[in-house]
Amino acid sequence: MTAAEYRKKIVKDCKAIGTYKPQFNGAIDTLCGILEKRDNAQELFEKSGGKVIVKHTNKGGATNLEQNPALRLINDLNRDALAYWRELGLTPASLKKINEAAVKPAAKETSPLAKALAKYG
Repeated sequence: MTAAEYRKKIVKDCKAIGTYKPQFNGAIDTLCGILEKRDNAQELFEKSGGKVIVKHTNKGGATNLEQNPALRLINDLNRDALAYWRELGLTPASLKKINEAAVKPAAKETSPLAKALAKYG
């Protein structure tokens, strides 16, 4: 997805849970950029064979095994995105902190019969 597509989705999600405010557009734009970069890193990782561990030859000529740099970048970008999702209330725990009522199930109305029986019971 592009940053613009992510922006539409994030704004829609924030509005759906009641956390959207125009003042958050800067944070939303930053999150969109992070997600777009993450997608690009994911493509690079897959094009490189999707190997978690790769061989790396250092300046001295020694070859060592190390984590694929593209995978490391994906993990870093996911961690950064999670921080923004939390700030925007887009995780269950952060939404609960922002608005306890938003995550509680709606209270069921008591039927007239149940109310009448409660008086006797």
